[in-house]
Amino acid sequence: MITKTTMNELFQAADWKKEKHVPVIEIGGVPKKGEYFTVNVTIGKDIPHPNTTDHHIQWIELYFKAEGEQFPFQVGRVEFSAHGASVRGPDTSGVYTHHNGCMSVKTDKPGTLLASSYCNIHGLWQSQKEVEF
Repeated sequence: MITKTTMNELFQAADWKKEKHVPVIEIGGVPKKGEYFTVNVTIGKDIPHPNTTDHHIQWIELYFKAEGEQFPFQVGRVEFSAHGASVRGPDTSGVYTHHNGCMSVKTDKPGTLLASSYCNIHGLWQSQKEVEF
């Protein structure tokens, strides 16, 4: 028997101050209609997330759903490829990427920023932040 699963069932959410997997969305300054503003998304802001060959964040995605619109727009995706692996084995290269993404966004409408991330062990995580003018 095949069990049907929806995407909603796959994403986890929690308070980022208590859970290291939750993407934290921070807006630089006060957003203004029609002007670029900075959005920083990071994992493990208060509780560091490991970045090892065996346990790491693979990617972060950022979306924006404008007020009154039916669908969100993908703002960007950041992939993290260096987790310490090398031809000598796990955690031997000394090269790591930090799970942090920074994007500039411009919109004429208020709405919601939605972030998702993927941990290779603990799956999909999500969070959101309102954008108001």
